[in-house]
Amino acid sequence: MYTEHLRIPVGSGALHVERVGRAGRAVVLLHGFGTCAFLWRAVAPQLASAGRTVVSIDLLGFGESDRPADVSYSLSAQADYVDRALTALRLGEVCVAGQDTGALVALLLAAQEPDRVRKLALLEPPAPDDLPGAAIRSLQRTSALSALSANSLFGARPLLEPLLTDAVGARERMPERLVMRYLAPWVGSNGAAELLQLASSVSMTPDAGQPEPDLAAVRCDVLLWCGGDTPPSSREDAAARAAAWHRLLPRARVTPLITSRPPGMLVAEDTPDALVAALLPWSA
Repeated sequence: MYTEHLRIPVGSGALHVERVGRAGRAVVLLHGFGTCAFLWRAVAPQLASAGRTVVSIDLLGFGESDRPADVSYSLSAQADYVDRALTALRLGEVCVAGQDTGALVALLLAAQEPDRVRKLALLEPPAPDDLPGAAIRSLQRTSALSALSANSLFGARPLLEPLLTDAVGARERMPERLVMRYLAPWVGSNGAAELLQLASSVSMTPDAGQPEPDLAAVRCDVLLWCGGDTPPSSREDAAARAAAWHRLLPRARVTPLITSRPPGMLVAEDTPDALVAALLPWSA
């Protein structure tokens, strides 16, 4: 299926956007930290074949999107950039699915523009009160030594490779060629510094002069996919996680998805078919 590759100016730079399908309800896919729209390569065509218009976005600073200096890369700023891109694409009401930190960008988009987001899918979202999350904290702890000793061509590799390989349920799902594909945007001596700048921006704290996010404004249906950092989720575990998100989103209708899959944070890499099977009825 043909994929359109677009560049959408959003004020602070331009976002790289991939669009598949031109009919049916719009589904927006947002990647998380260290990945890009490439994450959805096995998911987007299947959704489009089922009658969805699928828009995969490289968040600002990631993938093929611009990486301007002296702009905000905060989660709330990323939500604003996504909103501007959707306006430019003339997309009104949409369903938004986000992976890990991309899930929080989707959540803030729904809080900031509740009339824009009809449904949310939060795929392995980090707890908002535990940001930037264990994986990014580990990256930051090792950055001083690894960044200094890294080869100048692949300066970000010692930082990003462990995060990627730990994010799948089985090591064979993240072979070296796939690691190198995700590392491609960070090639060069500045790659590690740019990656660390983005890591420091993973926070729910608003930019100066901006209001605190009002998660109570989120009032749509929310599909919650959790459990990748633990053994396969039990019903009790899913219920406890759902209860925590119910407290955060008192006006939303939160539905936990109980799976028996192996642990792994990158759902679209681990079990793309199962993810598509969940997103099709969710976006109907």
